[in-house]
Amino acid sequence: MAKLASLEEPLLNGDSKVQNNSDPSKTKGNNYSIAGVFSILTFSWISPIITLGNEKTLEHEDLPLLATDDSAYGVFPTFRNKLESECGSVRNVTTLKLVKVLFLSTWQGILLSGLFALLYTCASYVGPFLIEIFVQYLNGEQKFKNEGYVLAMAFVAAKLVECLSQRHWMFRFQQVGVRMQSKLVAMIYAKGLTLSCQSKEVRSTGEIINLMTVDAERIGEFCWYMHDPWMCVLQVALALLILYRSVGVASIAALAATVIVMLLNFPVSSLQEKFQGKVMEFKDKRMKATSEILKNIRILKLQAWEMKFLSKIIQLRKTEEIWLKKFLASTAIIKFLFHNAPTFIAVVTFGACALIGIPLESGKVLSALATFRILQMPIYGLPDTISMIAQTKVSLERIASFLRLEELQTDVVEKLPWGSSDKAIELVDGYFSWDLSSPNTTLKNINLTIFHGMRVAVCGTVGSGKSSLLSCIIGEVPKISGTLKICGTKAYVSQSPWIQGGKIEDNILFGKEMDRGKYKKVLEACSLTKDLEILPFGDQTIIGEKGINLSGGQKQRVQIARALYQDADVYLFDDPFSAVDAHTGSHLFKECMLGLLKSKTVIYITHQVEFLPDADLILVMREGSITQSGKYNDILKTGTDLMELVGAHREALSSIKSLERKPTFKISSTSEEDPNSLSDFELEKNVENTNDQIDKSNDTVEPQGQLVQEEEREKGRVGFKVYWKYITTAYGGTLVPFILLSQTLTISFQIASNYWMTVATPVSATAEPDIRSFTLMVVYVALAVGSSIFTFARAFLAAIAGYKTATVLFNKMHLSVFRAPISFFDATPSGRILNRASTDQSTLDMYIADILWAVTLNLVTLFGNIFVMSQAAWQVFIVLIPVMAACIWYQRYYSASARELARLVGTCQAPVIQHFSETISGSTTIRSFEQESRFNDINMKMIDRYSQPKLYSATAIEWLNFRLDILSTLTFACCLVFLISFPSSMTAPGIAGLAVTYGLNLNAVQTKVIWFSCNLENKIISVERMLQYTSLPSEAPLVIKDNQPDYSWPSFGEVHIRDLQVQYAPHLPIVLRGLTCTFTAGAKTGIVGRTGSGKSTLVQTLFRLIEPVAGQILIDSINISFIGIHDLRSRLSIIPQDPTMFEGTIRTNLDPLEEYTDEQIWEALYMCQLGDEVRKKEGKLDSVVTENGENWSMGQRQLVCLGRVLLKKSKILVLDEATASVDTATDNIIQQTVKQHFSECTVITIAHRITSILDSDMVLFLNQGLIEEYDSPKKLLKNKSSSLAQLVEEYTRRSNSGFGN
Repeated sequence: MAKLASLEEPLLNGDSKVQNNSDPSKTKGNNYSIAGVFSILTFSWISPIITLGNEKTLEHEDLPLLATDDSAYGVFPTFRNKLESECGSVRNVTTLKLVKVLFLSTWQGILLSGLFALLYTCASYVGPFLIEIFVQYLNGEQKFKNEGYVLAMAFVAAKLVECLSQRHWMFRFQQVGVRMQSKLVAMIYAKGLTLSCQSKEVRSTGEIINLMTVDAERIGEFCWYMHDPWMCVLQVALALLILYRSVGVASIAALAATVIVMLLNFPVSSLQEKFQGKVMEFKDKRMKATSEILKNIRILKLQAWEMKFLSKIIQLRKTEEIWLKKFLASTAIIKFLFHNAPTFIAVVTFGACALIGIPLESGKVLSALATFRILQMPIYGLPDTISMIAQTKVSLERIASFLRLEELQTDVVEKLPWGSSDKAIELVDGYFSWDLSSPNTTLKNINLTIFHGMRVAVCGTVGSGKSSLLSCIIGEVPKISGTLKICGTKAYVSQSPWIQGGKIEDNILFGKEMDRGKYKKVLEACSLTKDLEILPFGDQTIIGEKGINLSGGQKQRVQIARALYQDADVYLFDDPFSAVDAHTGSHLFKECMLGLLKSKTVIYITHQVEFLPDADLILVMREGSITQSGKYNDILKTGTDLMELVGAHREALSSIKSLERKPTFKISSTSEEDPNSLSDFELEKNVENTNDQIDKSNDTVEPQGQLVQEEEREKGRVGFKVYWKYITTAYGGTLVPFILLSQTLTISFQIASNYWMTVATPVSATAEPDIRSFTLMVVYVALAVGSSIFTFARAFLAAIAGYKTATVLFNKMHLSVFRAPISFFDATPSGRILNRASTDQSTLDMYIADILWAVTLNLVTLFGNIFVMSQAAWQVFIVLIPVMAACIWYQRYYSASARELARLVGTCQAPVIQHFSETISGSTTIRSFEQESRFNDINMKMIDRYSQPKLYSATAIEWLNFRLDILSTLTFACCLVFLISFPSSMTAPGIAGLAVTYGLNLNAVQTKVIWFSCNLENKIISVERMLQYTSLPSEAPLVIKDNQPDYSWPSFGEVHIRDLQVQYAPHLPIVLRGLTCTFTAGAKTGIVGRTGSGKSTLVQTLFRLIEPVAGQILIDSINISFIGIHDLRSRLSIIPQDPTMFEGTIRTNLDPLEEYTDEQIWEALYMCQLGDEVRKKEGKLDSVVTENGENWSMGQRQLVCLGRVLLKKSKILVLDEATASVDTATDNIIQQTVKQHFSECTVITIAHRITSILDSDMVLFLNQGLIEEYDSPKKLLKNKSSSLAQLVEEYTRRSNSGFGN
């Protein structure tokens, strides 16, 4: 679509100018900027969208573009510049300066909305001022000819001014709000890209996301309250003037009462604020835990820990609920105070009149009552405003303190232009430390000179500072002293792959133009061509979050392809060969390092000794410094550190004695030997692999089977079912009739009390009062007390019902998500689940109950108003019925579009969050490629995609309200005309006056009904979204009571597989095609196969992460499909591919279920060689582990996983490529530990390193889901034509000679 294309253009051209709207030819998309005065006044410029919404379901493409001033592109650059010029640098931001710059950058909008607010306030007091004159006129006191009609016109004119100014005031502040929110979100994002490592430890991703979703939004919403403080003063002043005219000195009593009510409010609202702060604080904690759990859900399921972690979240939520209860109680008290405020002030004022002896006439009483009603607004609004000011202050402080966080030092690296020096990297006397406050420096005394075109290998044991060295070269590690110069551009490949959600092609291009020839070369070098053929949409396949539908090896190769395509001058590889098998590893090394990057400067970390001989320079690291450097053979002669690594490697090689060594490397293209050799594709992980040959000529592939689908949004009206479910969740809906009853009684008592005051007072000063003032007041007070009791009842009942519902839904949804099968998490980005647990849950906790019962209360009030009006002039019904019909028609007409706009707001927020959390986790990569500005651009585009529906949704409400206001003013005008045309014969002047008083309020009540019901329809979507996740399909039962295995099971550990067939989904091909084999008890079995042969699938089936389609697996002759999955998973052990640690302590990481004593834990730590390391730390077993275990090295995390297994002491152990991210020496520790402590157990290993399989008892060679060979390694190696023999031969060849010779 043309509109959409113009939105995307600036990004594709890599140009960040405000291109999306500034070109006049494109502004046709934006109705607002070209609308005429009348169209803007009546909001008609939005009509086309609303009409369209009635014809079809609105999609994002249908929305017009934003005006430049409303888009992030338009407002962010100026905002940032103003902020920087105000503060010098973002690091020095104070809350005050942030406020000042926010104000200065949106002052026109703020001023304009203030002007409308002033007009509105003045117009709203015309009615109460005229009402007394009107009653006197009806009583026969006519001051001039046609006075009645003049009065009627004055009433109506004032009403129209009031409506117009109110609508435009509301529209303006929402517009200002959207602008503010865009600026802040863009600012937070830009800051997130520059955070230093320590700052990231201080603020978790979850907390920063909260800044974007909650705090920035709150500041945007604050515009609503911005003018309230001065309006409040003005309204009270005007009210007192009118009261003074009606009741004289008694108006002082009214002032006193008003002040008392306002003061009462402060302690309660300050408490409310404190409670809300606490709720937020615990919610932050809960979200942090949730997001970490979702990231590692696969591990939790494998270990059978998910229910323990669920209870952790329920526990956090319980603490949050304690404060939530207090918050809701304080809200109910505030509501009670405020709905009773007008009644209380009226009682005090009329009481004062009775005491002082001021005569009350019905005209004056009505004027006073109308005034009290308007006074309710500032009184009702003030505490809200004050708490909002406080909340906004908190939010501003949170954002300012985030903006003050330490950024990466920009002066760590001195960048030289290409060609200005013959040295690519020069590092002199470098001292670097991740934590500048700690006495231990990470890297010490580093001296390093690397010339252009050199290949440098870095090796060393786990934790020796290899990754830190690379990080320091790209400028990520804070510098203590020394100089570091880099000449030319750089590309970086991190150790754990960072892949963006989106197309594979976009991941590789990474912002560069497509150059087909180069692209093809890169794909071939990274042996991705085969993989892409297997993928259902080739390089257009959409990758799930964190590359979920790619195997480890593929992610790594996509990452390498991204670096190669950038065509940089200096390449830094952090152990890129670990995640791929031996075959692919050697291919990558040859094609990338020795091929495409032949002339480039390359630094690579490796744990694999066979890649060392080809380096021009080898750096051996130990404890943060370079202990040896030089060529391979020179170092081997001199030092010990490299000898250790090589020794470990030689030891591994010596187990292949039976093979003669061949000194040369045949440069035969690998594909001749085995056409499938390079298909390093984890078919088993790839859920949507359909074997359809996609027609290559057809470029636009219909995305029919992508793994990650667009977020589902319900279409059409929110079903009545959702409302019903919501009302009946708490106590089966028993509270509902009581709430409705107390609402009806509240309103009845209020009407009765006003009616009584009007009837019981004389019409004019001359008439004698029939009722003594004492009786008058007693009855009035009694009625007032009645109304306030019911106000109290309904506020509390509503709070209880709302709280109960939120709690029930929270527990249901979380249980359902935690019990969902792993395929659900593969296909659902965690952002969607997090969104429901945070934003939607908050809506449920704090808003929905209020809004729902506000709708019914205002409906009851509306019927009350109509009832009173019809008492005076029944003819009103003649007009009222068509007007009501028109109102309902308008509301229906509007709601089709409004709903979709609200849903679009919901679905457009998730991508902003998703993109942000992706950016944070990949910030190192983004910075090393110097792509910050492009990512800021993408972010602004996403913010604008979110602002569009948000702004248009706000406008649509005003469009509707404006039209309804005109209609209700029409009703009011007709009522006046009837009263004037058929005078006193019809009804007593007092009653007629009462009707007018209620008529004045008609449009306000009607607007509220509509506003609350639309708001409810928008907010109830949160319930709808949560309900979607309360009924997810669940995994098999955790425990089957009648079929629990014996406590000691499995006592032998024999695994018997019969005719096993597995597929990932009914429409996908079968991955394991009928395997039959037996892993004998206590034997060590190695599973080999090109990636994609079904190795991981076999393991997942063993743990029942996937259920087989046919066949069975027996462990000690128990069919695992017949027992509970917890019984199964808790008896098996696994060391997974990605080593995972959770935030907490060493103890909680090793033993989350608290099943073991400290002695046992220490014993396990010593076995896995981490004992001394942990003893050194202050907290010992309680020493801290940060989010994702970031403060432990990759190797150490792997050893912790080994520790878990040692504690569990299962009979069956699975090693899933566990040695991939570890150097050979640590690899040997793991191998030795397993050999020593699991000698009695059945060990199943999936490995990339041939050496780790050769000393197993049996080798299972899989090929495309079938068993190709299954025998002892000795026998297989004797047969030279066996697949295993060929693999080993290649490995030894490679190890002995390197590649260059």
